[in-house]
Amino acid sequence: MPELPEVETVRRGLSPVMDGRTILSVQLNRPDLRFPLPVSFADRLNGVRLDRLGRRAKFLVAELASGDALIMHLGMSGRFTITDGSQPGDFHHATAPDPKHDHVVFHMEGGHTVTYNDPRRFGFMELWPLAQMDAYPRLAGYGPEPLSNTFSHAWLNEALKGKTGPIKSVLLDQRTIAGLGNIYVCEALYRAGISPRRRANTVPGERAAKLTRAINDVIAEAIAAGGSSISDFKAASGELGYFQHSFAVYDREGEPCKTCSAPIRRIVQSGRSSFYCGTCQR
Repeated sequence: MPELPEVETVRRGLSPVMDGRTILSVQLNRPDLRFPLPVSFADRLNGVRLDRLGRRAKFLVAELASGDALIMHLGMSGRFTITDGSQPGDFHHATAPDPKHDHVVFHMEGGHTVTYNDPRRFGFMELWPLAQMDAYPRLAGYGPEPLSNTFSHAWLNEALKGKTGPIKSVLLDQRTIAGLGNIYVCEALYRAGISPRRRANTVPGERAAKLTRAINDVIAEAIAAGGSSISDFKAASGELGYFQHSFAVYDREGEPCKTCSAPIRRIVQSGRSSFYCGTCQR
């Protein structure tokens, strides 16, 4: 599932053709995605200006002049593409998405068409009052964003106090830090030298300071690289992310650690694979 850097990459790709533009019309090719689309979905969007396309954690949040927020989640295989006649970038994938999975099409002011394609239909779109975003249930209680002013060593110290579960599981809890997923937690823990097995309440202090820096560095580098393309993810331009070429531990079971040459290990925690170096991470 796309994580924060992938969703941010999509947001940056869509913003130039959506920010400040009117949605001229919305074409719905089916009534539902993961969940049924909102009642009168197209009618509530047709002719409405999209003021700003933002992001919260792994969700795209379009702020509409009508007072609504259009909240969109990519799920496992969701992808936006822009049709404007421009040439694809260097990392363009040769295989175009199957048009039979084009479920929602936005015709934008300025001549651009933004198409949401989702073969597995695990993504969804919802409308919610913009002024009440703090009460949106799927984001309720989420922690601060990496790279934000709120996320800090002090915040992480407090968030980990009293947590006896493994640090890997605690970091995947969106109430700790919003938007972190399996890939980037594995990579950040490696950079900080912390085992995914370590109890979270033993991390505050110098370990937490290293982990804070590692999380911010990994997220910033992944965004700059356009995210990681290891399955279905492509940016709105059709480009592939390339941060996967920088993985130190993720999906490298049995390969040598880039620091000490010991083999990378894999364990399963809460149903997710954790990759780490048993020598470098304690």
